[in-house]
Amino acid sequence: MRVSLVFTIALASAGALMAQKKPFDVETMLKIQRIGEPALSPDGKLVAFTVQTPDVEKNTRPKQIYVVPIEGGAPRQLTREGSNNERPRWSPDSKRIYFVSDRPGASPNGTTQIWEMDANGANAHQITKLATEAGGVLVSPEGKRIVFQSSVYPECDSITGIFDEGCNKNHVDADAKNPVKARVYTSLLYRHWNQWQNKRRNHLLVANADGTDVRDLTPGNRDVPPFSLGGPEGYAISPDSIELAFAMNVDPQPATSTNIDIYTVALTGGEAKKITISPGADDGPQYSPDGKYLAFRTQFRAGYEADRYRLQVLERMSGKTTNLTETLDRWVGSFTWSPDSTRIFFTSEDRGRTGLQMIAVTGGGIRNIINGASSVDEVQFTSDGRTMIYAEASGSRPTEIFRAASGGGTPVALTRLNDNLLNGLTLTALEELWVDSLDKSRVHSFIVKPANFSAGKKYPVIFLLHGGPQGSWGEAWSYRWNPQVFAGAGYVVVMPNPRGSTGYGQKFIDEINGDWGGRAYEDVMAVADAVARLPYVDANRMAAGGGSYGGYMANWLLGHTTRFKALVSHAGVFDLASEARETEELWFPTWEFRGMPLDSPEVYTKWSPSNYARDFKTPTLVIHGEQDYRVPVGQGLQLFTSLQLQKVPSKLVLFPDEGHWVLKPKNSVFWYKTFLDWIGEYTK
Repeated sequence: MRVSLVFTIALASAGALMAQKKPFDVETMLKIQRIGEPALSPDGKLVAFTVQTPDVEKNTRPKQIYVVPIEGGAPRQLTREGSNNERPRWSPDSKRIYFVSDRPGASPNGTTQIWEMDANGANAHQITKLATEAGGVLVSPEGKRIVFQSSVYPECDSITGIFDEGCNKNHVDADAKNPVKARVYTSLLYRHWNQWQNKRRNHLLVANADGTDVRDLTPGNRDVPPFSLGGPEGYAISPDSIELAFAMNVDPQPATSTNIDIYTVALTGGEAKKITISPGADDGPQYSPDGKYLAFRTQFRAGYEADRYRLQVLERMSGKTTNLTETLDRWVGSFTWSPDSTRIFFTSEDRGRTGLQMIAVTGGGIRNIINGASSVDEVQFTSDGRTMIYAEASGSRPTEIFRAASGGGTPVALTRLNDNLLNGLTLTALEELWVDSLDKSRVHSFIVKPANFSAGKKYPVIFLLHGGPQGSWGEAWSYRWNPQVFAGAGYVVVMPNPRGSTGYGQKFIDEINGDWGGRAYEDVMAVADAVARLPYVDANRMAAGGGSYGGYMANWLLGHTTRFKALVSHAGVFDLASEARETEELWFPTWEFRGMPLDSPEVYTKWSPSNYARDFKTPTLVIHGEQDYRVPVGQGLQLFTSLQLQKVPSKLVLFPDEGHWVLKPKNSVFWYKTFLDWIGEYTK
């Protein structure tokens, strides 16, 4: 009895402590120091990284560079000038750090340029002084040259490859002074994501380490490397500092092609050589430390951006290519070589988690190195191969940097920048739910319970519908659609991964092609049925919302069920035919709907939410960014018009200064508050 009493008192005390913790909210989220871009020094002693800390009052997101000893210790801030200091890259002797900064400097002022500083942050000085700006810096292994990106005018290309700064500056000045801002196009792609195409193209340039002798390595009327939403770096310098490998799409119609290939060119300039042959995308070239191999990711199917990414290795001397991961039914994410060039370590998403795996360069079995309830990335090794550093996050903790023995063992956190902020708050661990869909396929979801959860209460529910559709929810931290904010507001948060979701095999992904409102909808409804039966859920107070494809699913729910009391559609596809004709990456609708509207009108008719508007009944909040060219703003306007004509309670929120995502701090606060106010009106 005495033991039971003590145990009861202990539980009560623990519960009281938990009850004293504050719920997590958007204001707290915007105080988090956002860690990224870890870079291990060649001598293995320091890790440089960036920290972005939103300033809500100034509506900015300044970013600065820090270092932390790999053996542990307090991180130290190196940069303070400028609002954007990023991409730290070490000199080979570990004494200097090259970085990209918008700090005031030599002419031209107000531009982003390459800088360098001592490893302790002292003696910073500007390296590049280009009117076309500079970013994406790499340092050659011998330390004598840098490779970087710049948005240049192709008409200024020279036969010699020497960069014509005078010509480019004249064009920059002329465009700035020209009162006529008309845009004129004669081909696709004329706009992309949130930017209109102009006369400039992104090229890869090389210069001496002091910024002199600038040369254009990728002349021509194309962007190099192509636009990317993530994944491995699009270019790399060979270990002997002689060659550059880079990704490039030379298709004359880039709006309809995913055929990115890997090319190589001498660092002194010259003609580029194509070294890959896949009709799909090849990206992320990385040389082995001994220079014998070049590894890269590849997709086999042309025009399909969600095809499985394999890991391939090219033996440079013989030209032989080996597919290392054909037996792995998961996407290869980022990857890195072991220092002895015998193994490749790569990340791969599996059922909502991104772990680290390893395979020999000669092929064979795949070994798990890091797995568990988290997501890892940015893996790097010390030169002796004994220690690795990496970034890790989960659904309940933002990114921090860790050190671990490469052979296994307990990881050690090198950064704890957010501990003081988060220790007094309730951040709820993600739980899992598996259900059978209508066709007996297994569907996985994550659940986040409300702050200060009590098993005896019944709570309202928010279903979060992810985008893509080839995306997923999982053990990763996000500042958009952050489930902890919704849980902190008192909701059970449900994050289903229906058909099309990544991390469950390529067949599961492919089953959404040409079937956007079919099996994926059945999967979501199967999860809704299971959640409604949970003892702590109020089945009469369920709402749902999503962005991009998640917005499409919200729009589809509008015309096919009254299960949810309120919906939120952010940047949602509403009318498939007009979306296909107005979006920019045309390979996407061409693959997903078996052609453009004229090619397969029956597919567009069947799966377009606009054709079910007469059945709309659920109150809906419509949100859209006016600079969104992926899902243009007309989709949100058409949806709101249809809701109003059907006399469905609805609200339209437009952000004139945002694209597909809401990124500005004050806009983010407004977005979360508007979302929660709308859902709360119908569920609380």
